Amino acid sequence: MLNGTMIAIPSLVRIKRGAFGRLGSYCLRNGHSRVALVTSSDLPAEILDPVRVSLAESGITIPFTGVSAAASFEEAQRLFVALPPGIDAVVGIGGGRALDVAKYVAFLARLPYLALPTSLSNDGFCSPGASLAIEGRKRSLPAAMPYGVVIDLDVCLAAPGILWYSGVGDLAAKLTAVRDWKLAFHARGEAVNDFAALLSDATVHQFISRPLRDGEGARLLATALMLNGIAMEVCGSSRPASGSEHLISHALDRLSARPRLHGLQVGVATYIVSILQEGQSDAIGELFRRSGFWDAVRRDPMETGEWLEAVRLAPTLKSDFYTILSSRDCAPEVERIIASDPALRGCFR
Repeated sequence: MLNGTMIAIPSLVRIKRGAFGRLGSYCLRNGHSRVALVTSSDLPAEILDPVRVSLAESGITIPFTGVSAAASFEEAQRLFVALPPGIDAVVGIGGGRALDVAKYVAFLARLPYLALPTSLSNDGFCSPGASLAIEGRKRSLPAAMPYGVVIDLDVCLAAPGILWYSGVGDLAAKLTAVRDWKLAFHARGEAVNDFAALLSDATVHQFISRPLRDGEGARLLATALMLNGIAMEVCGSSRPASGSEHLISHALDRLSARPRLHGLQVGVATYIVSILQEGQSDAIGELFRRSGFWDAVRRDPMETGEWLEAVRLAPTLKSDFYTILSSRDCAPEVERIIASDPALRGCFR
């Protein structure tokens, strides 16, 4: 409970090598004996098999396995209707889309939800919402926080590198998001939850101190992304994790002929926004240099024209959401930044 309000945080947290192979014992300790699995459609057997074996060895049955073919409300509704009686937990395993579907299935069924992400591409695996399309249009739907978060560092390190860089970009966004939140306080008196802001900000700096793609780096990134999800639950909004940089990414999703991964768009937008905000651009740029984020972006440069259009569209997407983009027409400044900033050289065409 915080200030008289109940908040939900994961009770079961395991972030370690080989964690998927111990899922059965984790479930058994927490009183689960009949679980439903919701997985990505392309989940390799070498990831899913240890989960199934571990559950079986602990005497836990799997009466239902659902494969998520699309990150949509309709897909979540279909799987919810198909759930047999007697299920006592929903386990989601796979990428972000499958986890959002699994989270919402558990929310509809009022069952505990365990998140098993197979990559660290964003903070969605431990957030109080689910990003799902409704009749083809993406929406952020309220859902329950995971009861459990189980992260197998070996699995996440084996995921494609581009997903790692996406997670780095999404994590860095917390710095500009918190600053936008404070700008909203000064401009409009929007209340800032200091604990949520501090929790979000501090997690980034932990990873900045060691942004390497190895076991310890993966533990730091996973922990930071998880705690950012908890920061959103603490304050009841996305403010600690999402600001103008996310609005730009959402605009790109609408405008771009070929949108990039969420975290890549968000990361580049974070660096540009930090310059507009006149703060932390040096630290963000250095994080992206040391982690290899800039190199990943340069391998598939973004379109300058689309970005300028996105910067103009972004502040209209959420009219009641004040950010640095609400204070003025930032497109001319962004155009100069893209054209002249050394760190962005090769990131745009």
